Amino acid sequence: MGDSVDPAREPRHVHAEAGTPTAPRALPAAPVRVAFVQGTITVENLGTHASLAPSSLRFDPRTGCHRAPAHAYAELILWLRANAVPFVDDARRYDDLVLGNLARQEPFFYQREAIQAWEAAGGRGVVVLPTGAGKTFVAVMAIDRRARSTLVVVPTLDLLHQWFDLLEAAFACAIGIVGGGYYEPKPITVTTYDSAYLHMDKLGDRFGLVVFDECHHLPSESYSTAARACLAPLRLGLTATPERTDGGEARYHEVLGPVVYRKDIDELSGTYLASYETQRIEVDLTVAERTEYVEERAIYTGFLRLHGIRMSQPSGWGEFLALASRTADGRRAFVAYRRQRQLALTATEKLATLERLLHAHRHDRVLVFTDDNATAYAIAERFLVAVITHHTKVKERSLILAAFNRGTLGVVVTSKVLNEGVNVPDANVAVVLSGSGSVREHVQRLGRILRKREHKRAILYELVSRNTAEVTTSEKRREHRAYK
Repeated sequence: MGDSVDPAREPRHVHAEAGTPTAPRALPAAPVRVAFVQGTITVENLGTHASLAPSSLRFDPRTGCHRAPAHAYAELILWLRANAVPFVDDARRYDDLVLGNLARQEPFFYQREAIQAWEAAGGRGVVVLPTGAGKTFVAVMAIDRRARSTLVVVPTLDLLHQWFDLLEAAFACAIGIVGGGYYEPKPITVTTYDSAYLHMDKLGDRFGLVVFDECHHLPSESYSTAARACLAPLRLGLTATPERTDGGEARYHEVLGPVVYRKDIDELSGTYLASYETQRIEVDLTVAERTEYVEERAIYTGFLRLHGIRMSQPSGWGEFLALASRTADGRRAFVAYRRQRQLALTATEKLATLERLLHAHRHDRVLVFTDDNATAYAIAERFLVAVITHHTKVKERSLILAAFNRGTLGVVVTSKVLNEGVNVPDANVAVVLSGSGSVREHVQRLGRILRKREHKRAILYELVSRNTAEVTTSEKRREHRAYK
């Protein structure tokens, strides 16, 4: 095991050695005092040690002491200890846990390797495993092995409920909830990213281990702020898709640690995940659709050329929106963009193909993914199937998913809300009617149907309108080894 960054087993108070009896006794200098204050670490009485202190510490003239983000706590304590600086640690309020009987199970080889790699990295880092491969069990092992007050942070209320049930079953202790109308923190607590952002200034000193599930959300500005406001020395990130289109994965190293272990879908399918195949089906626009598509796209692309806007650049979309709002030609170009995109994503032949697929898989559990709510509702109305969007009420959503898992419902259509954070173990067919160019989104949709079941073989269909911009979008989102 590597050197842990967790100072919890060390004394909170470190004293300087006493002077010799024959030497004149000088008044001892006040020890350095470390405290947690609203998501930051304050350090008083640093004195002459300030020039050698970690770079995260900055002098705060408002309070006359040094200050750092709370996540720098472990670095600071280790530095004080290494330099034999007398200090009093009033920052942390977490301690060792006395856990109940864990419902133990033998980990798969990759789960064992993942926890070993995380511990070898000092208890900080990101574990990348496919959806359905048991990332949550890696977290349960981490909580059990390190026995520290733990905060689990999740992106959705559905996942909050799933984690609450999982942790309650795994450990013989009460589990706290912060979020979804509850504020009940306990030594093991589950919260949402939004609630963590709102409450971390009060909770950030209460946990020695923080687990960020679906941690690809973490690099956003508000969520990474929450991570910085927590002093937990031990940090574990879990995700199936660490890459972000904005390059934000570079922030993992700062607030979580590096990627310490990774297995992808193709490495585990067939043995630990369901075997699967993917099919891309290209369809033609009707003559009327093609004519309108060409006309609308010409208006849109002509506007881009006229103003020198390159949509391949990160700033392209923002430039287009800014210019489109200023003139009648710009507003017409925006309408043209929307229309040509809609024609490609909701082509008549796509719906006909979907009808054939639903009939062919009428004995399977099918998830249909769209890029927008309007299309999802239109499909639900046309084929009389259940629909889940972000407008769906919590109780209705739970009833739909329960019926789907029982087999009472064979098809559920959704926009983006089922990309992650949903447990549908018997789903074995996915139809991607439309989507973005995000690799992460496409891998997440595949992951929804890969939960291992005996004799299960999963299949993902991707419907693409031929000779439209959607072809390029499809090629972009398939840039992952799972589709090779």
